Amino acid sequence: MVNERLFLALWPPDEARAELIAASGDWSWPHGSALVAPERLHVTVHFIGSVPASAVPCITKRLVVPIQPFRVELWEAQLWPGGLAVMAPRAVPAALLTLHAELGAALKRLSLPLERRPFRPHVTLARRAAGAVMPVAPKAVNWSVNHYTLVRSLPGGAGYEVIHRWV
Repeated sequence: MVNERLFLALWPPDEARAELIAASGDWSWPHGSALVAPERLHVTVHFIGSVPASAVPCITKRLVVPIQPFRVELWEAQLWPGGLAVMAPRAVPAALLTLHAELGAALKRLSLPLERRPFRPHVTLARRAAGAVMPVAPKAVNWSVNHYTLVRSLPGGAGYEVIHRWV
């Protein structure tokens, strides 16, 4: 049986992606840091995990929830435990919290697992970045969100593929 590793995400437009790349250039990265490739930058809304490939059409059909447009505003450069360097919002938009909750309910209806960790929206800029020096005044990165995506991880860490987009 073939499995797919899936997650739900906010996929930034090209302009926001360019701003995230520029923002990562303001950090001082220690040797060995693994910068996230530009095409992989995103905000995970829900990690789904491994599911049978045959279930993807059903999941796609049943993960339709309304989305109220909002803005993602990433202002905070942060270094998390384990050497994770991220950009995060100062405040999470209410519409993003609603989207997270409604998608969580849809995942539950599909008997798919929900993460137990609290929802902390962010964009990961680098891994293995312990000791990185954050910018004193990071550039804000923001974009208007009017859709969410279902994404699959490609085999062997080859990247991600957006397999469905809901508007």
